[in-house]
Amino acid sequence: MNFVSLRIITGDVARLVEFYEKVTGVPAVWSTEDFAELKTSRATLAIAGTRTVPLFAPGSARLADNHSVIIEFLVDDVDRVHQNLTGFVTDVVTEPTTMPWGNRSLLFRDPDGNLVNFFTPVTAAAVARLGHHMA
Repeated sequence: MNFVSLRIITGDVARLVEFYEKVTGVPAVWSTEDFAELKTSRATLAIAGTRTVPLFAPGSARLADNHSVIIEFLVDDVDRVHQNLTGFVTDVVTEPTTMPWGNRSLLFRDPDGNLVNFFTPVTAAAVARLGHHMA
């Protein structure tokens, strides 16, 4: 089994896709007006509109109601990325901070309120743990 994708259900697909394209620099691939994907070398962030929910099961997902998941992106230099996002990302939760497990993290919210973590391993242990994922 391979974990390949995380899907966000939103009321405004175009707005959320534009946000993630801007913060990640990854262009979206659109399948329909209700579904787009931002593919990285390791995983895919899928963004879908509320009209897709009944295709699975009516009422099975609620938009802009995430209170437990953090969407994480490994970046080369979190401090540089933070500078580049200044003025665009308006809901910064935590400025770049080095965490006890050795990652330097920038935590912010997307336009739907989902938590997003951009991080860079900065200690030897964190680099060793994540080094094979850096390429």
